[in-house]
Amino acid sequence: MDLVKQLGPLLAAEAAAEAHGVGVEPAELEQAVWLRLLERTRDAGPPPHPARWLRRAVRAEVRGARRRARREVPYDPVAGGPPSGPEPRPAEHAVLAAETRRTLRAAVRRLPGRCPALLTAMLSRADPTYREIAGQLGMSQGSLGPVRSRCLGCLRRMLTAEVAAPEPWGKER
Repeated sequence: MDLVKQLGPLLAAEAAAEAHGVGVEPAELEQAVWLRLLERTRDAGPPPHPARWLRRAVRAEVRGARRRARREVPYDPVAGGPPSGPEPRPAEHAVLAAETRRTLRAAVRRLPGRCPALLTAMLSRADPTYREIAGQLGMSQGSLGPVRSRCLGCLRRMLTAEVAAPEPWGKER
């Protein structure tokens, strides 16, 4: 595709300039914009001003990443809520941590597509590098970050639906 050759260097430069400000990998940002371009060309054809469209698309993806980062909170049921009694004993803490890991791994197994294999590899105690995970799964190293982001988003939605957090002041949704 001629558009890919034309826009590749510009996208790489724009993604490198914008990504680190929001804590996103430049390759993830690039892949998101390429996907956006593919969807756009399929529906409406190529943009009339590709370079202008690309810059706007990069900034839109950065704004989306910034919004997601503001909304994301770590999920830790053990330390997440206010203390409701005495501190758990070490044995209780170990049981709660094991149950949390079991719940997480069960949810990961229920994810669609490549997500279970990818997240299982990333949760491995061996702590493999992206290169090792890519080789193990037969994926390109550059696509791991975007796929990981989509998988974590799916996992987050799944866990949020299962563990409905009450609204402020104890109101249920």
